[in-house]
Amino acid sequence: MKREQLGSRLGFIMLSAGCAIGCGNVWKFPWMCGQNGGGSFMLIYLLCLVILGIPALVLEFSIGRAAQTSPLFMYRKLEKPGQKWGIFGWFCLLGNIALMAFYTVVCGWIIYYFVQFLRGKNGSLGFSSMISSPSVNVFFLLVTVVIAFFILSFNLQGGLERVTKYMMSALLVLMLALAVHSLFLKGAGEGMTFYLKPDFSKIDGSVIVGAMNQAFFTLSTGMGGMAIFGSYIGKEHSLMGEAIHVITLDTLVAFLAGVIIFPACFTFDLEVNAGPSLLFDTMAAVFNNMSGGRIWGSLFFLFMVFAAMSTVLGVCENILAMIRELTGWSRPKGSVVCGTGVFLLALTTA
Repeated sequence: MKREQLGSRLGFIMLSAGCAIGCGNVWKFPWMCGQNGGGSFMLIYLLCLVILGIPALVLEFSIGRAAQTSPLFMYRKLEKPGQKWGIFGWFCLLGNIALMAFYTVVCGWIIYYFVQFLRGKNGSLGFSSMISSPSVNVFFLLVTVVIAFFILSFNLQGGLERVTKYMMSALLVLMLALAVHSLFLKGAGEGMTFYLKPDFSKIDGSVIVGAMNQAFFTLSTGMGGMAIFGSYIGKEHSLMGEAIHVITLDTLVAFLAGVIIFPACFTFDLEVNAGPSLLFDTMAAVFNNMSGGRIWGSLFFLFMVFAAMSTVLGVCENILAMIRELTGWSRPKGSVVCGTGVFLLALTTA
């Protein structure tokens, strides 16, 4: 089976950044930051990205480009005779599938919130009621999986690369508009002080460990999630340079998510340490009490949809590539089979 290649450097950066940018940036990062002291967490997180994130990302890109195969076989292809590194390819496959077993459900939640804001039904939204509704969870999980694998059923350049370019561009435009809007709220000064001013007394072992976990989670490293994109890029590109570009985009999105959320929380006197419900309950309450809240809420959850879906596409492309190399299936057939498998497995979470 002939190896597909990306059509441009921009496509590589957008795809890699899209896989890294997702719920880890715009959902998990703000509530982790809120629970761990704001600026204190931000400082340690940035240090972890530079010290640990860049080497890990370059390593995955390097392995993928050297092997020119999916993570399922890359270790076996690069190992020396007598070594047993090949077994870790199967861990990559299992890790990607396990991630999608819950990530597609969370993406479905975000699509549901976007649809409800668009319909003007945002007044009755609630995180607890949503996650306890099987029909909501299953239906929007199905929507997520169908959209993702429909896009992946086309060839790499005509499907995934093209869609990701448009989607990531729209995400950045929406985030910048929302961030500027938040900076004009009356609580913006207090919110940004909490967000960016470190309080060194709050830095302890749990904050450091949390920042390290977040750095690896947000970059999708450690499970071959980024290696697949390394296998799609030519040897004329500097992997260090590309890794820095990807991390810069990834960090920009996480930073902007905080700029959007924290000024709004301080303006409307809402808890910044609400945890996983920060995005759903807290931000929904913000938009419900804001002038033009339905419009701003729709835009906010639309950018959230783009962020979450970009990671779903990136990781599902990894799963599809591994299954295709294992079976020799075409993209359409592999997409149907992989999509069905991801949906059935994610039902255990939904």
